[in-house]
Amino acid sequence: MADKPTNKADETAIDETTGETDETAIDEPVDQADETTIDEPTLDAAEEPTVEDVEAAPEVDLQTALENAQAEVEGLKDTALRAQAEVENVRRRATRDVENAHKFALERFAAELLSVIDSLEKAVEGAATTDAATAAAEGVDLSLKLFLATLGKNGIEQIDPLGEPFNPEHHEAIAMVENPDAEPNSVMEVMQKGYLLNGRLIRAAKVIVAKAPSDDGPEDGIEEADENG
Repeated sequence: MADKPTNKADETAIDETTGETDETAIDEPVDQADETTIDEPTLDAAEEPTVEDVEAAPEVDLQTALENAQAEVEGLKDTALRAQAEVENVRRRATRDVENAHKFALERFAAELLSVIDSLEKAVEGAATTDAATAAAEGVDLSLKLFLATLGKNGIEQIDPLGEPFNPEHHEAIAMVENPDAEPNSVMEVMQKGYLLNGRLIRAAKVIVAKAPSDDGPEDGIEEADENG
């Protein structure tokens, strides 16, 4: 009878001890392992930069950066202004070239028509010498006037310098004749009329220049006419 209670107490003690031992052996290591695996990464992620890291970072001089940026902007502005000026110069040159092309595109055509005018003028002069040809002369004269008017509309201007001072830029002296009744160095006769195309000479007028009688000495204008002739 004494053995049984002892056994029960032992069993109870063993069971209680086993239960406590089991709980301690299982629960405590798990709790420690959980705390170790979970808490350590959390602490690493929450670490803040140290003072040494902040001091090691490169310092940025904002004032210097601003000045550099402003200098770069000024350089770009200057480049843009130069480019704009160059474009404007190119545009002006192109415009001028186009205008000149329009003005002088008919230069060769006009030069070829001058011989026609010369022929008509000669026909008018010849027909006017006879009475029978008066009507024909009038018709040719009207045709010539119409033709000259047509040329005038296209920028072709006739040079007829009779009685005008000799102009070496528009006149070509083919002879000099003493003429006391005419102003020295003036055009006393036009042998062939000249023409301008929009102000540009395409043929000089061939003229005879009057000069003073020899006892008065040569005139400066006559010498100039000699050189151009």
